[in-house]
Amino acid sequence: MPKYGMALDNLISVDLVLADGSVVKASADSNPDLFWALRGGGGNFGVAASFEFRLHSVGPVVFGGIVAFPFREARQVLRGFRDLAENASDDLMIVAGLTTAPDGSGTPIVAIVSCHIGSPEDAEIVGRQIRSLGTVAVDALGPIPYVDLNGMLDAGFPSGAFNYWKSTFLPRLDDDAVEALVIAYERCPVPTSSILLEGFHGSASRVPVESTSFALRDTGFNTLVLGQWMDKASADRTTAWARASFDALEPFAGKRRYANYLGADEDAGAAALAAYGQNLARLRQLKTRYDPNNIFHHNLNIPPA
Repeated sequence: MPKYGMALDNLISVDLVLADGSVVKASADSNPDLFWALRGGGGNFGVAASFEFRLHSVGPVVFGGIVAFPFREARQVLRGFRDLAENASDDLMIVAGLTTAPDGSGTPIVAIVSCHIGSPEDAEIVGRQIRSLGTVAVDALGPIPYVDLNGMLDAGFPSGAFNYWKSTFLPRLDDDAVEALVIAYERCPVPTSSILLEGFHGSASRVPVESTSFALRDTGFNTLVLGQWMDKASADRTTAWARASFDALEPFAGKRRYANYLGADEDAGAAALAAYGQNLARLRQLKTRYDPNNIFHHNLNIPPA
């Protein structure tokens, strides 16, 4: 993402089935207004029968993986993570997590997950910086096939798990926000839940907001409170924890939020405004043109104007 932008930034064209059953092509040269809307507005405008996508050569071996530290060092590790993320090159994607040890013990940890696609020399420097953030408890950072890195965290999202997510965006991760995050995770009722912070910077953040309907072009930290449980009896307390954690982070939140993480129980109008910001008015006009009866509404809905 820092190197090549969002997935939507690499879309070249779409063959789209519209609400009236007609099929059109959307690209920079064909129906450019619809193409603008699709890059962020997604399923609000039709069904993609096919699409053309710009690819980039990455790997096959990159430098990445996970380094974990004891939870008692969470505050200093998150402050160090903040400094690394704010000064990261476009070659580095970096994520922090307040979670539990991968051995199934339920022991709380703070983890840094990263992917570096630049030179081996630069990657080694980043690796040393990450390891220096605290007392290393788990070190699985080094050369790794890109496809393996993408599946490294799959075990943390097991089949059959129940989920309730809340997400916000922190333009800055100041010390008070770090404190709020740590306290929130200390109150986590089940060990399968976590809090993740994704560093947003680089190419994805340099695209002008008006260039695509996707409006989250800020630098900062996309923050996900992931309530996850296996036992149905844990549903209420885990959901309550996720909501309370989200509320605790509100004083530090920006105006924009990441559309893919917005939940079905969000206020529809507020969610659309948070996702699309200044682009919402234009999106609603285009919705009126392409889907006036709001056939495509099982989504983060953009109502017709």
